Amino acid sequence: QVQLVESGGGLVQPGGSLRLSCAASGSILSISRMGWYRQAPGKERELVASIAFDGRTNYADSVRGRFTISRDDAKNTGYLQMNSLKPEDTAVYYCNVYLRTIVLPQWRDYWGEGTLITVSS
Repeated sequence: QVQLVESGGGLVQPGGSLRLSCAASGSILSISRMGWYRQAPGKERELVASIAFDGRTNYADSVRGRFTISRDDAKNTGYLQMNSLKPEDTAVYYCNVYLRTIVLPQWRDYWGEGTLITVSS
């Protein structure tokens, strides 16, 4: 059974930085895409950033230049470095991983439980 454990959320002042981590476990064969989504109160979930197996990245316009997504395949872990945080970045952030396992060799999407980030003074 796949588990995605997110960490690094919390309260930060505007202009501050946070780093999110997402560690995947559970007889993983390989990971294709890793990504971060967020959902603010009253809004739909949106893509923040994603990184493909070959390192290609994709960012939402609202975070480009401030956030950096990366991955460590040896650890099955993805990261989101968030700098120059703004109050409008306040949301629950979800890790998303497209992977396959020994038990379930078909490619599937998996989601973390989410971690709250609050940007406020």
